[in-house]
Amino acid sequence: MPRSVNSVASRAKRKKILKLAKGYFGRRKNVYTVAKNAVEKGMVYSYRDRKNKKRTFRALWIQRINAGARQYGMSYSQFMGRIKANNVELNRKVLADLAMNNPEAFKAVVDQVK
Repeated sequence: MPRSVNSVASRAKRKKILKLAKGYFGRRKNVYTVAKNAVEKGMVYSYRDRKNKKRTFRALWIQRINAGARQYGMSYSQFMGRIKANNVELNRKVLADLAMNNPEAFKAVVDQVK
């Protein structure tokens, strides 16, 4: 009896990998075994960097708040300590946006916590 293979599913699996490798350079885009390795590695990076993105943005917000607070003679840690002590319910994302794009509103927040 001849061996039965599901070539429809096999082909679909290969097409799926090659579709994910679209835009890659050289053999990474059109040779299945090379593309499979590249796509797997890319998936690992994308998973890792979804976590790193959150860290990176938090660090950026802290830098912006620090720069804004230092204009009014406070360090970042003093400013955030006073924010918490005065029960101001603004997170770092909003405070960073105020410091960058709306300095007069940020000054009002600084004056409120001083």
